Amino acid sequence: MESIFHEKQEGSLCAQHCLNNLLQGEYFSPVELSSIAHQLDEEERMRMAEGGVTSEDYRTFLQQPSGNMDDSGFFSIQVISNALKVWGLELILFNSPEYQRLRIDPINERSFICNYKEHWFTVRKLGKQWFNLNSLLTGPELISDTYLALFLAQLQQEGYSIFVVKGDLPDCEADQLLQMIRVQQMHRPKLIGEELAQLKEQRVQKTDLERVLEANDGSTVLDEDEEDLQRALALSRQEIDMEDEEADLRRAIQLSMQGSSRSISQDIPQTSGTHLTSEELRKRREAYFEKQQQQQDPPGQLSQPSERPTTSSGAPGSDPGDAMSEEDMLQAAVTMSLETVRNNFKTDGKK
Repeated sequence: MESIFHEKQEGSLCAQHCLNNLLQGEYFSPVELSSIAHQLDEEERMRMAEGGVTSEDYRTFLQQPSGNMDDSGFFSIQVISNALKVWGLELILFNSPEYQRLRIDPINERSFICNYKEHWFTVRKLGKQWFNLNSLLTGPELISDTYLALFLAQLQQEGYSIFVVKGDLPDCEADQLLQMIRVQQMHRPKLIGEELAQLKEQRVQKTDLERVLEANDGSTVLDEDEEDLQRALALSRQEIDMEDEEADLRRAIQLSMQGSSRSISQDIPQTSGTHLTSEELRKRREAYFEKQQQQQDPPGQLSQPSERPTTSSGAPGSDPGDAMSEEDMLQAAVTMSLETVRNNFKTDGKK
């Protein structure tokens, strides 16, 4: 496909595109076609002058614009026909009675020129395949042999005038290459206007999509920033809570250690002085029981302390209190020690 010469539409120069696509090269320019059109206009003027330059028809002819070209770039079939005569080529109307009597199969021809209103385009055989070289298409369109006759019939129904190009076309690279290989076309080329409209629509859709994406990106960025801020605040709160808990724990441990130190400092010297012998424990026990006896005697009754011989525990005639077990004696000693500790605290408090 790349080897096929295909001029795309520029302005209204479809006649130039039609000729160059037919000949497969930049053979004609607007200037050259305009020169041919002026030559045709001069020939027509001379023929009209033969009837008299003072005639009404001649004056009317001079006032009318050229029928072979206009300012837009349009050229008539006469200009195209004269341009092809330079190459020894001739145009024959496809649906004329003379050509139809020949009953020639379209696939046996070499090329066609089609015209509808002011548009011209070429259908040509390159190698062994047919191509629609319409300048309004984005590229050459492959036409199968079986579809060619139907394609031409469809153009005729749409109002196109079809001309058969007779004569030997100049050699071209695409024709030589396609004689050896056949091409396949997966997608039909689009009309230039259709492609431009599609590209414009794609640009609009792309612009709208970019706006949406930008808006989404902005909101996403804001959402992400807000989420990051929330995470940072949550982590900060957790750290503060942990710091508070750690501070509380440190204060509790410190107070506990201070209380333990105070208790130890107070208990150690007091308990260190309570190592009593058995004799001291016995005397204190007797004093404790006498105190208890005095508290139990009724008022006005004097207790008569009995003399208790000092004997060892378990000896005959000893005080019944001597029969107390060692555990009772230890409990009494602890109680007395606690009272001593309380008295010491009271004394310290008064100081």
